Amino acid sequence: MRDHVKGGALTEVTFFILLSLYTPRHGYAIMQFVEEETQGRLELGAGTLYGALNALLEKRWIEPHGDGNGRKKSYVITPQGKAVARAELLRLRALTCTAEKIMGGDSL
Repeated sequence: MRDHVKGGALTEVTFFILLSLYTPRHGYAIMQFVEEETQGRLELGAGTLYGALNALLEKRWIEPHGDGNGRKKSYVITPQGKAVARAELLRLRALTCTAEKIMGGDSL
């Protein structure tokens, strides 16, 4: 996963997965959330999703939710994950602010 907390940039997929997990969700629900919120622009395959979830678990940005005894594993964002998502939102706001300053009315 190419996410660099030090540099402040997350991949778009990682950012959307973190956003999806402000509410506990299982894998398929995460895939649906990302597709719906991006109007189909991003579609996650199972391999991509579960690779990303494993990386996020290792970074402790997400954690399992519930007892884990069911067939579907659910995940939820951790306080550390929320801090990372918040920092990404601030980075994106600064980026768009700079772009709007430079581009003026041509930005849209």
